[in-house]
Amino acid sequence: MKISTNHIRYYQQKYQWSGEPMPDGIDALAQKIGAQLGAIEEIIDDGSVYDGDIIIVRVVSCEQHPNADRLHVCKVDDGGKAANVTRDEQGYVQVVCGAPNVRAGMLAVWLAPGVTVPSTVGKEPFVLEARELRGQMSNGMMASPKELGLGDNHEGILEVDGDAAPGTLFAEYYDYAGDYIIDIENKMFTHRPDCFGMMGVAREIAGIQGQAFKSPDWYTMLPVFPAASTLALPLEVRNELPDLVPRFTAIAMSNIQIAPSPVWLQTRLNRLGVRPINNVVDLTNYFMILTGQPLHAYDYDKVCAQDAQSTVATLVVRKPKQGEKITLLNGKEVEPRSEAIMIATRDRAIGIGGVMGGGETEVDETTKNIIIECATFDMYSIRRTSMAHGLFTDAVTRFNKGQSPLQNLAVLAKIVDDVTQVVGGKVASAVIDDNHLPQEAMDRGSLYAPVSVTAQFVNERLGLNLSADEVATLLRNVEFKVDLQDDGLTITAPFWRTDIELSEDIVEEVGRLYGFDHLPLELPLRSLEPAHRNRPLEVKARIRQTLSRAGANEVLTYSFVHGNLLDKVGQDKTAAFRLANALSPDLQYYRLSLTPSLLERVRSNIKAGYDEFALFEMGKIHEMTAGEDDGLPMEFDNLALVYAAKDSAKSGAAFYEARAYLEYIAKEFGMQLEYAAVPNHVWSTDAPFDLSRSALVKIKGEDTAFGVIGELKADVLAALKLPAKTAAFEVGIMPMANAPQLLAAYTPLPKFPKVSQDICLKVTADTPYQQVFALVQQTLAKTVPQQSLTDLAPVDIYQRPDDTAHKQITLRISVASYDRTLTDAEVAHVLDDIASSAQETLHAERI
Repeated sequence: MKISTNHIRYYQQKYQWSGEPMPDGIDALAQKIGAQLGAIEEIIDDGSVYDGDIIIVRVVSCEQHPNADRLHVCKVDDGGKAANVTRDEQGYVQVVCGAPNVRAGMLAVWLAPGVTVPSTVGKEPFVLEARELRGQMSNGMMASPKELGLGDNHEGILEVDGDAAPGTLFAEYYDYAGDYIIDIENKMFTHRPDCFGMMGVAREIAGIQGQAFKSPDWYTMLPVFPAASTLALPLEVRNELPDLVPRFTAIAMSNIQIAPSPVWLQTRLNRLGVRPINNVVDLTNYFMILTGQPLHAYDYDKVCAQDAQSTVATLVVRKPKQGEKITLLNGKEVEPRSEAIMIATRDRAIGIGGVMGGGETEVDETTKNIIIECATFDMYSIRRTSMAHGLFTDAVTRFNKGQSPLQNLAVLAKIVDDVTQVVGGKVASAVIDDNHLPQEAMDRGSLYAPVSVTAQFVNERLGLNLSADEVATLLRNVEFKVDLQDDGLTITAPFWRTDIELSEDIVEEVGRLYGFDHLPLELPLRSLEPAHRNRPLEVKARIRQTLSRAGANEVLTYSFVHGNLLDKVGQDKTAAFRLANALSPDLQYYRLSLTPSLLERVRSNIKAGYDEFALFEMGKIHEMTAGEDDGLPMEFDNLALVYAAKDSAKSGAAFYEARAYLEYIAKEFGMQLEYAAVPNHVWSTDAPFDLSRSALVKIKGEDTAFGVIGELKADVLAALKLPAKTAAFEVGIMPMANAPQLLAAYTPLPKFPKVSQDICLKVTADTPYQQVFALVQQTLAKTVPQQSLTDLAPVDIYQRPDDTAHKQITLRISVASYDRTLTDAEVAHVLDDIASSAQETLHAERI
């Protein structure tokens, strides 16, 4: 948002709306704005561009150049202003000019020798001098609008309108002297649409400097329109989208004389980055810059022509028809999105409401009658339409911040008055006000109900000690209505404010106007007690460290997955939450488990050259069928790990590699795990697993499983192009969080050597490995000498090709005593006891 300090000062003097905007200079003002209003991106010393002898002159004579058909030798009267320049006996200066519009008697802008051409300032400066042109001396030049930096027009010199006296400095006449352009970051005003107008920023500048601001008399909810001389231009409005267009006002005007705008208007627009077009369009832009309210002008006769044999201009607010296209003012043809707001006649679309008008009804040099529209459009609809079509206009910048519909009539009445004075137009229709605002908002003159607060409420949140009168003064300075009752204040926001609904909004307003930099710098009191431990975070950190030590790699994947991935792993998409506004087509569903996301990363790592690896992730999952009594979905914290290896990388079943990681974690948390057969698919989590090669994970002594571990189904391996040696587990984190041994436990190592021996037991093929392992573990606990450290680990499971009815399970037993060195005989006795127990319980044969 760009503002001109001279513009604000001009309006301040014209309307007496506040005090001097820069009482302490530009630096102090910039500091105030940055601290209390918004971040400043740039300050441009616009007045310095026109330093030097850039003078308004009268062309006294204009004669054909004797040696050039397209040049003229002119004498100009500069009132004797310029120094060190050659003059004739009458005191006039000779200038050679090639502009087609130069003529005697006109007022022009002369750049004296030694002046830098304004359009080259800040680039490659071009300094003028006195020199001969085809044998005639030319002292400087008369400038075109382009050379003065006022636009792209260089077809002729600038014709100064008005009755400026020769010798008047251009900068003074057109209010450039001492002007600064302050560019304030738009993001700072996202919730303040009134600050996208010069008047709104001027009000805030007054407020933060402790000055009272008073809006001009014409800026009122009940303005007076110029009387209509005749209702010669019938106008109708039909609003089919009152929810998206709560207010639509319009009026028709006749006797329009399209011409270039007065130079003062062109300079005001140009310095704020708006290109002048013609007097009507420029006035709509001028009042948009002043008030923040976009306006649009239509050619009345072109609107009528859109409807066959119609003599009544009709504006219809509707959604686009199927396949409807429109050519916009920028020449671009678009097919509006189905939810766009269209401005149309009875038969054809003529503009995208709030975004850009159509080219077929634009105001140009042939226009004689116009319709001026001043409306309010839904900010979210405008934003979506703008993004969908890549249309980013000044109107979009303001409409997508949510302009107040209570200001429409005031702005419409003012532009009608100025069109009457500047263009010569006349009101030729009744004012149409299609208004769908609540009557209570209209009656109170504010979008929201009054807010009641106390000075104490404000002070407690800001750390101040303001009285109720001081709070009231700060708010009244920016035109809030404040009623005082002792310490209480009842505050009604002005009609242009769209952001005051809550008591906290008043606190923010007071803090900003008073100055957040004036708030007391006091550190809050804090307890010195140590913070409570966050057990879930500690558990996750512990798991992360444990698996990293074991060589696994943590990954972080999206919580959302494509529906195709759910299909590939056999999960039911109807059980997953589908996103209505997915970030991309690949992120459609909230995942039902973590394992599929990890499996999807295996193939890329294999291709990258990693022969063997383990990936793990901790995160949340949701399932529609899992809900609480309040109807809200439940979320679960899970841990998943996938082990994968090329077939040639390692021998043995992948199941036991994954299990080794799980057992390593369990040992870290002091948990003993048991494994049970998976009877059938009961969770979304177990969908990718081959149940014949998988197991439920339980804590020893508990009946409820908290996860699943196993190898994957053949169709999952094929769909995701996974190696055959792939296994995974997914378990809940909560059981580990509830484990008693969260802190690291230290177990001293015996100083005596350990003795290790293997035992091989032959059992029937249908005997579960877990049953054998548990039996050996129980027997060890009974038979190993006291004060000993034991360890039991699998070596292999082998099945002879000629004996498919049995299998051989080899376990390695390590025993070390804290008291003495054990003998082989003692360990052999332990093995004998194990073999005996296995024979009795499992009918196992020791090999």
